[in-house]
Amino acid sequence: MVKPKAVLIGPPGSGKTTVGTALAGRLGLALRDTDTDVEAAAGKPIGEIFIDDGEERFREMEHRAVRAALAEHEGVLALGGGAVLAAETQELLAGHTVVYLRVGLSEAVKRVGLASARPLLVFNPRSQLRKLLEERLPVYERLGTLHVDTDGRAPEEIVDEIVKELA
Repeated sequence: MVKPKAVLIGPPGSGKTTVGTALAGRLGLALRDTDTDVEAAAGKPIGEIFIDDGEERFREMEHRAVRAALAEHEGVLALGGGAVLAAETQELLAGHTVVYLRVGLSEAVKRVGLASARPLLVFNPRSQLRKLLEERLPVYERLGTLHVDTDGRAPEEIVDEIVKELA
């Protein structure tokens, strides 16, 4: 059975792509990012999908990308921040090693930046990010089989902790 070595979840700015790249490199595996898969399938950036097709269409595409990646990918998998909101996606994650990358609001704001191209953070990014963190926190915490704090830590330190836990 094909199964990712680790599935990274967390809000925008938690480091899913950065940590995922470093973790995949350390393990000698490939990184797959479902946001990249969605953009490739749509032939346009996520921001344009939101504008042209709406969030609902994006979420449908995102769910298909997650389902395919969980079934096909044996490396490190990074999910978009909101991918875990779909009940179907939550069910698909059962039995996987899900690494929840925790990040505080101020650290996430620093990493994402206030002039963000992220569609859900366009208007008042700090306020929107706070709202996303509050809404999604219980889901991230419930789904994560491994919880890793990222605030004030270098990607290498985070990867060290994850590798130790995976062993």
